[in-house]
Amino acid sequence: MPLSNRLICIALALGFAASPGPFVVHTARADADPEALIDALNAVFGKHDGKRAAHTNGICVKGAFTPAEKASDYSKAPHLTGKGPFPLVGRFSMGGGAPEAPNTQKDNVRGLALHIEIGKDNVTDMVLISAPVFAAKTPEQFLSLLQTVATKDPEKIGAFFKANPESTRQTAWLMARPVPASYATATYYGVHTFTLTNGDGQKKIIKWHVVPKGGDVGLSDEDAKSKAAGFYTPELTDRLAKGPAVFELKAVLGNEGDEQNDPTVEWTGTDRKSVVLGEISISALEDNATCDAGIFDPSNVVDGIEGPANDPIFAIRSSAYAVSLSRRGQQ
Repeated sequence: MPLSNRLICIALALGFAASPGPFVVHTARADADPEALIDALNAVFGKHDGKRAAHTNGICVKGAFTPAEKASDYSKAPHLTGKGPFPLVGRFSMGGGAPEAPNTQKDNVRGLALHIEIGKDNVTDMVLISAPVFAAKTPEQFLSLLQTVATKDPEKIGAFFKANPESTRQTAWLMARPVPASYATATYYGVHTFTLTNGDGQKKIIKWHVVPKGGDVGLSDEDAKSKAAGFYTPELTDRLAKGPAVFELKAVLGNEGDEQNDPTVEWTGTDRKSVVLGEISISALEDNATCDAGIFDPSNVVDGIEGPANDPIFAIRSSAYAVSLSRRGQQ
């Protein structure tokens, strides 16, 4: 693959999808606002009527979440303390804003967004990708990345990544691993830090980790080349006809000194611990209109779960999603 195309592929893993929310912008430059970010995504991937600006290629599913027996030790959130199962609507997707983004692409994230119903018309959301890091640590850097990629100028793109090496981490991580054989056999990560609080007021910083119970299964490069560009949908249809796709929801526990506000930084270390907080069961496909009409917003949390206070990428997500959703509805 030519250098310019390989560098452009880094942008395909950008994680903004369409969801409404309060207009909150924590940026130093006026141009790094939600409108500018969506404009920049459109400049890279094109405008597609009625479609999300990113994670455009996806499939809607439904299922249930069941909390683990000891989940309440870590959080007082209703879906972690109740008996369950709690109904959910979810969406698997490919990163980037191309409606036909190929499922065979190695250096592109897969996404999993969840909308968990916790009763009395209340919901909580989760947004995850198949890499433990995001492509930018601030809206300014994200905007600059998109605007640079849109030039398609290899020299400018190369200079950007030389000056911003943290923006290369996601693609490097993906390229070191095989193409997932299915949406159901990929592992998904939350790139932001959350704080869990239990009924006794005890707090733990965590990152979400969703692991397929059937194992993380990938394809060799040769096998991936033999697959159709859109093979995930028929594969998942056949799989779910035989039974649900089941994942464990884990909380990776933070250690002292862990970075909490930079989503380009992966939590590493051999002493890293995690706990199982529940089980996600995907039982069937859902009408895509259900997901398109709903929202998937990582800041939509409930008592017992709190997002990061000083992560500028997290802070701008809701307002960027709102812009994308608004434009989608006008097209």
